Amino acid sequence: MPELIAPKGFQKIKDDPEFNPAKHLALEAPEVVESLADFGYDADQIANCPSDFAASSFFRILSDEGAACLLHVCRQLSEFTTSNQRIERNTRGGVYRSSFLADLCRSEDVRAFCSDIAGIELLPHTIPHQLGHLNYNPHQVGKNVDKWHVDTLRYDYVMFVTDPKALSGGEFQYFRGTKDEFKQLKETSKPIPKEKIISPDMPGPGYAILQQGNMVVHQAKALKEAGERITMVNGYVANDARIDDYCRFDQLWLVDPQDVITSEYAHHAAATAKRLIDHSGSDSDRYTHIKNLREAAQRLQDAASMIESVDAVQLEHFGD
Repeated sequence: MPELIAPKGFQKIKDDPEFNPAKHLALEAPEVVESLADFGYDADQIANCPSDFAASSFFRILSDEGAACLLHVCRQLSEFTTSNQRIERNTRGGVYRSSFLADLCRSEDVRAFCSDIAGIELLPHTIPHQLGHLNYNPHQVGKNVDKWHVDTLRYDYVMFVTDPKALSGGEFQYFRGTKDEFKQLKETSKPIPKEKIISPDMPGPGYAILQQGNMVVHQAKALKEAGERITMVNGYVANDARIDDYCRFDQLWLVDPQDVITSEYAHHAAATAKRLIDHSGSDSDRYTHIKNLREAAQRLQDAASMIESVDAVQLEHFGD
């Protein structure tokens, strides 16, 4: 893949190891893969998604050496943390600052591996700020790392960078139910059934779960004692551009540098439109080309409308 060109102001970290898949990856398949039906979604809701995949159990991505290199990179990237209403300390756009992080997030080996789990061909997200998002624990013990929410993209994995076994608290959790069910529980102030809160028992750093993030409600719990907790979230898009794009630009507008994320989103929309047009092969008839060109044009119009209408948006989440 071509090197990412950093916007102004995104300086490189000083000590950036070179990513080597042979040394830094240790891919191991998850034992369990759950469907949206397992979470309680009905047939109509599932039909509006690219696949029936909901979430995997934990699986390994990084070798011990790979996990150590990523931790070394992420400690340097902590200098660039920002805050928003959901997360007190996170670094986005780190792929512009670290070639190791960028190469890991766009790894062909990991892409193919995650595609097999999700049951759909994935591509590394074409919005660089959706690659390698890093969450760091708040300075205050007892404050959640992240609130209950669904994601601004469809597919992503959540990987522990630090050792979860060395922490008291700080669990990654997801709700084994639908997002409408969770919303109703919150709106009626009813407790979340404990049996529906899943806390994957991550064995160590470099382990992750994959999820259809806009359909799975999840959070990151608070530390109970002082410690270092870092996780990485890496996003993907469906390779098949005929699948409706899901990208909450309105939410990204509230957390990322607005000039940068607008440019990234515009190029993302253009890349999606190009893949749609490319789906028409040289053996396609002219009506197929007309159909795909018109649909691509509509995608671009929709993206322009999305950029135009962000002035009155609010950051969405379900709270702690």
